Amino acid sequence: MDDLSAIPRRLNLGCGLKKRPDCLNVDLRPAVEPDLAWDLGKRPYPLPRGHFDYVWALDVVEHLEDIQGFLEEVHALLAPGGVVEITTPHYSCSNSFTDPTHRHHLGYFSFDYFTDASQWSFYSGVRFEIAERILVFPTGRVSGRIGRWANRHPALYERRFAWIFPAWFLIFKLRAVKDRE
Repeated sequence: MDDLSAIPRRLNLGCGLKKRPDCLNVDLRPAVEPDLAWDLGKRPYPLPRGHFDYVWALDVVEHLEDIQGFLEEVHALLAPGGVVEITTPHYSCSNSFTDPTHRHHLGYFSFDYFTDASQWSFYSGVRFEIAERILVFPTGRVSGRIGRWANRHPALYERRFAWIFPAWFLIFKLRAVKDRE
């Protein structure tokens, strides 16, 4: 990893069978033939700090023991202004609890803890801006209407309606803030 020009500027963590040709693909399982076989629970990752412009972590964080440590590591890997895209089942999705490998059940506001907007931001020294977050619902006319409403009123949706109209999953795009360092 001495020649940084040879390392893609995009990183796909926990790639599984969804490898991306324009990325450095990382997964725990050598059988999926990642570019790097690595346990995302072990830190530091053997990757260059401040190098990556974009990181994917699709259906990964709910499996990890330490989400905070993972986000702190991803923050270190991202270039200033770099983005991590995370997908995870919404806590109201039956799959969130059906999969025995899921350790965490997350909601719309779960990553606010890593922003300056949260009263709980003291848990971590790294900062992100939430560039985008979306509650995704199964396809269908009714689900589409509920989804549009829930994304406009996420606090009310999660407080009163999540168990009546369960969401499917969440998409987060978090931009690394590095001006404090």
